[in-house]
Amino acid sequence: MAITAKMVKELREQTGAGMMDCKKALTETNGDMEKAVDYLRENGIAKAAKKAGRIAAEGSTYITTEGNTAVLIEVNCETDFVTKNDQFKQLLEDLGKHLVSQKPADLETALSQKLNGSDETVETYINAIVAKIGEKISLRRFAIVDKTDNDAFGAYLHMGGRIGVLALLEGTTDEAVAKDVAMHIAAVNPRYVSRDEVSSEEVDREREVLKAQALNEGKPEKIVEKMVEGRLGKFFEDICLLEQSFVKDPDMKVKQFVSDKGATVKSFVRYEVGEGMEKREENFAEEVMSQIKK
Repeated sequence: MAITAKMVKELREQTGAGMMDCKKALTETNGDMEKAVDYLRENGIAKAAKKAGRIAAEGSTYITTEGNTAVLIEVNCETDFVTKNDQFKQLLEDLGKHLVSQKPADLETALSQKLNGSDETVETYINAIVAKIGEKISLRRFAIVDKTDNDAFGAYLHMGGRIGVLALLEGTTDEAVAKDVAMHIAAVNPRYVSRDEVSSEEVDREREVLKAQALNEGKPEKIVEKMVEGRLGKFFEDICLLEQSFVKDPDMKVKQFVSDKGATVKSFVRYEVGEGMEKREENFAEEVMSQIKK
């Protein structure tokens, strides 16, 4: 029988499984909703879906490079312990290889693609790992970067993947130089490459804040404008990579370091595991007491 979008939606609501998994289950069971639920359970997919509501703010970043293409990914799980699991490490490797070769446009596309030429989708593969490990695991985000033969990737994982940085330097093929820049980015966490990337709205907003601060400090209005421009320099230094003092040699700026190597920083991506996500707060004593009272 024909599988409708309404049937897929209903099965998703019942099981929490992914769209592609639900469609496959309904196809395999000729549209029988109960059998489709059983199919998902038997394949460990419904079990994985039940964990979808849990908070997964731990995990790891990972970088895969293949020729002139590289990808930085973040995969989340519930506990840091799982990141040491061999199956989780294999998951990172498999996802990295897939994303580098297939170059999906977005996360939704990536999850629906067949994994490295196999019959299962990326989403199904992740759910199978969830069923084995017993924790919620999700591919949160990824960034694919391309370069030419005249450029270099700066790839760096800090604290075993807690922070991942993928930088692209043009004008040099020296990966050691690019990695030094990536290490700086991991440590200092700039938001932009240069001043040119900062929007005029953001600069104007900062200028107004600095002006108000100076006036509140009782500074004469005639010198406030000069003070504001001076303080804006510190603002750019805080958020722009090229304006920052290089961590390996604080006597020079990053822009001088890369310029001395005949290079320029084209772009960078920095992921820190769990940033912007709700973290689970656990009170061990309360947890023990709740178990005793049961």
